[in-house]
Amino acid sequence: MPTDRAESAGVRFDVRGASISELQEAMSSGRVTSVEITRAYLARIAAFDQSGPKINAMIWMSPDAVATAEALDRERAERGPRGPMHGIPIVLKDNYDTFDLPTSAGSLALAGNVAPDDAFQVARLRAAGAVILGKTNMHELASGITTIGSLGGQTRNPYDLARNPGGSSGGTGAAVAASFAAVGWGSDTCGSIRIPSAQNDLVGLRPTKGLSSIDGIIPLSHTQDVGGPLARTVRDLAIALDATVGYDPSDPATAIVAGRDLPSFVEALDTGTLSGIRIGILEAYFGDAPEEAEAARLVRAAIVEMVESGADTITVEIPELDDLLDGSGLINFEFKWDFADYLAANPEAPVSSLAEMLDLGLIHEALVPRMRARDRVETRDSDEYREAYAKRAPLRTAVESSMDHFGVDVLVFPTVRTVPAVIGDPQRGSSCSLGANSGLPSISIPVGFAEDRLPIGMEMMGRTLHDHRLVALAHAFEQTTDHRREPWSTPSLTAAATAPPPVRMEVHAADGGVEIEGLFVLDPAPNRVSFSYVIRGVAPEDVVAVVLRRSDADGGGRLVVRRLSGPRTLMAEGSLELDPELRAALDEGDVTVEVFTRARPFGAARAVLSPGE
Repeated sequence: MPTDRAESAGVRFDVRGASISELQEAMSSGRVTSVEITRAYLARIAAFDQSGPKINAMIWMSPDAVATAEALDRERAERGPRGPMHGIPIVLKDNYDTFDLPTSAGSLALAGNVAPDDAFQVARLRAAGAVILGKTNMHELASGITTIGSLGGQTRNPYDLARNPGGSSGGTGAAVAASFAAVGWGSDTCGSIRIPSAQNDLVGLRPTKGLSSIDGIIPLSHTQDVGGPLARTVRDLAIALDATVGYDPSDPATAIVAGRDLPSFVEALDTGTLSGIRIGILEAYFGDAPEEAEAARLVRAAIVEMVESGADTITVEIPELDDLLDGSGLINFEFKWDFADYLAANPEAPVSSLAEMLDLGLIHEALVPRMRARDRVETRDSDEYREAYAKRAPLRTAVESSMDHFGVDVLVFPTVRTVPAVIGDPQRGSSCSLGANSGLPSISIPVGFAEDRLPIGMEMMGRTLHDHRLVALAHAFEQTTDHRREPWSTPSLTAAATAPPPVRMEVHAADGGVEIEGLFVLDPAPNRVSFSYVIRGVAPEDVVAVVLRRSDADGGGRLVVRRLSGPRTLMAEGSLELDPELRAALDEGDVTVEVFTRARPFGAARAVLSPGE
């Protein structure tokens, strides 16, 4: 295919925010090819992953992506598409085995690990006609929820580059949010699909344990591990699930679906309705700390929206829930041994044990204390392990019995009770253990943005193997609310398939003899403004400050949001990073640059900054 045609894919079809259905319709109609779509996603990765905002979501890139897309285009022309995933570019978390790319789990020690074959779900995806673009960064060895590691470094949240994207599937979450692919795969041992879904304004399902195979996924805890997609829409999630769930003789947990006719997730969407649904509000999981108020407010508002669509609600209590949950997690007991089994099955792996990785010093310092503790576990089978394992079935029974007692279809609560933490700070507020330790299905769906414009997710939990019902209800909610927004840091590409160019904003204002003249330049992708200006008509000793101001969202007038220069300064230059709130105000024409002097202590010259002018 001609290079110039491929590079114009951003003009012919903008993949930013595009759904799988939209991509399929465009390919079926001949408006665009899989090659062009693939190159459009690769162009976005080139523009935004290690350049511009430097999201740092990708860790390995496939050299065969375009060639795969070319073959699938030929197949489409000759025989038609295999199904809804035909020619669709995807990304995989770096703990999914692939025969043609390293599988490193974000760890420097495993950078040379290439598995002999594909993970079960990867093989399913290739058979469905997906185009694997590459692998995403993850919290090293899936052992955390902020996505940092010795090989991949720190992934940034595309909604606020100063914050983490959740984890451990944070690279997948950030990549899908930033439209680096149509959909992406993650794994969830204790929240690692749901947390990055919530913090990147996505939908993600932790399926019933055994609905999807974990064969070929580097384990954290085989009892708790599940794998599955993160998507921008519920329909995309359903399409991705239909391609990958089902029985796998290599994963004993999938015996739960052996011989069953699994319902189609996509077909279930057509029956999804909120009318007549009874929602159980798990009040104990909303939190009452000040930093938890925003998430609680938004989830409660979402519940009101569901009631307005015909749902009923009741507050639910699960007897002795804290006692049932306490000590029911298995990660610390299982990881060392599960990981050793994985390495033994991959004889070409660079290391053979967790202890060897620690001895070599090839684990990020943030994980070392936890990994040393896990490596001290002396046996696979101990009294403590058996006691923890024995608590899981009673926990599941208690949750489902409470749902039956209150007559509810789902339980709801915030996925994470706080906004994404600033990079380097611990992430608080996860409610991940209930789904992970009970094995029950849970889906996270967007419910809006906190006051600082950070996304919040609501978790809905259902009964064993009622996953399709959960997805259908999430779809019904999504269709009546439309809470998802694209991140500002990864805008549409230009006609040349590059990031948008910097925007010049000239400033010239005069009042009462005081004049400011200068240039402000907005670089949209990294969300950075550089500036230079000069003040005239006033002596240096009379200058007080030059500041940026915007409206107070609470109606309290205008706020000083940045000081650009201080007393006695007539000329200044510099740069500043914009947080999401200030960027939104700038886009709305609500940011002013203002000069303050001794004679005019409440403001002299004032000019509006607007990237639209």
